[in-house]
Amino acid sequence: MGEGRFKATNRRGGVVSVGSGGDPDFTPVELLLAALAGCSAIDVDLITGKRAAATTFDVTASGDKVRDEHGNHLVNLQITFDVRFPDGEDGDRAREVLSRSIAQSRDRLCTVGRTVQLGVPIEYVEV
Repeated sequence: MGEGRFKATNRRGGVVSVGSGGDPDFTPVELLLAALAGCSAIDVDLITGKRAAATTFDVTASGDKVRDEHGNHLVNLQITFDVRFPDGEDGDRAREVLSRSIAQSRDRLCTVGRTVQLGVPIEYVEV
């Protein structure tokens, strides 16, 4: 799309612009953080939403980019959930499963987070 700007397209026709940080496009690091937060947000929403719809549902992903003997990478990754539910029995049931649903996402469900946590080799191929 231009110098330092690319377009990622999925098979369903969705498009995301990726840039180097000198434009409004998401950088690759921002996309990784968004993928971590989004993956767990979907998990938690699907579990808690069976009990009650959230009145507030904010998920923030953060990390520190460093350059060391391992090259450029992120450290101190953190996913923060600020989720509120309505008063009443349904909201109480959703609140009761919130912590467990976050743990399930972290430990088992979120493919993005699990891949980062487990660490897998990436093969770079030139065609």
